[in-house]
Amino acid sequence: MNQKLKSEAFTIYLILGSMFIAALVASNLIFQKFFYWNPFGWFRFELSVGILPYPITFLITDIISEIYGKKKANQIVIAGIFASLFSMSIILIANYTPAIENSPINNETFTKVFGLSPIAVLASMLAYLFAQFIDIRIFHFWKRKTKGKHLWLRNNFSTFSSQFIDTFTVVSLLCIFKVLPWSLFPTLLISGFLFKIIIALLDTPILYLIVYLFKKRFKLASGEEIKLID
Repeated sequence: MNQKLKSEAFTIYLILGSMFIAALVASNLIFQKFFYWNPFGWFRFELSVGILPYPITFLITDIISEIYGKKKANQIVIAGIFASLFSMSIILIANYTPAIENSPINNETFTKVFGLSPIAVLASMLAYLFAQFIDIRIFHFWKRKTKGKHLWLRNNFSTFSSQFIDTFTVVSLLCIFKVLPWSLFPTLLISGFLFKIIIALLDTPILYLIVYLFKKRFKLASGEEIKLID
């Protein structure tokens, strides 16, 4: 691969990384609003809006895992942890900064929206840490087993396992920290996991398309990865 293509591949990696971090931080900031979704008419999903951008993070780590390798995917996950903790530290400072009398958002409103974020982020980060590293590990396990073939299998097997761990861990910790009542635990666990499974199935064609475009652009063989400078 010539230097021009390597530079292009690195730029795309940075863009994917920035999208990953933006989706992760956004999910931590907006989690306190809940909604329902009833697409089939027989099951009502009750979900936090924070779940909407979160599946994007797993799609991106699968893309990076497939194209750039396990090490680069792990680096993005670690960067996401630091970005989330840094954003929460900024929110903490903002929360303790007193509002002036004519501020459009007063102290009470700001605290109501963002006050529980540090606890939620702690729960989310623990769940995220377990889930993302497990997702990457399982993805590459099946990539080795299938010798780079059957992308749908490693994409879905890794996502199903990691998303259950993520959902169970974050809902459990939010209930333990009394951010949410235990009465919501079964509903949120089932709704969250099923929603993530549906999204994982829907994003499989998207993953295939993106991987196809990468392989065509960078002339990659089946199972071949782009090697960037560490």
